[in-house]
Amino acid sequence: MVQELTEKELITITIDTYMNLQRIKKENGTQENRELDYQLKGVIAKLSSMGVNVEDLTI
Repeated sequence: MVQELTEKELITITIDTYMNLQRIKKENGTQENRELDYQLKGVIAKLSSMGVNVEDLTI
């Protein structure tokens, strides 16, 4: 049986993903990682569409 996520659960999971990517980016220092940047843009777009302001979550 497949259980659907509530909107709050989906937002929480997406915020966790964003924060994980932010930690990875911080650990990369000045090392460029285009894939990581692309993943962050996608997660930011998803959170924005859910009405979440990511500025407060940025390291």
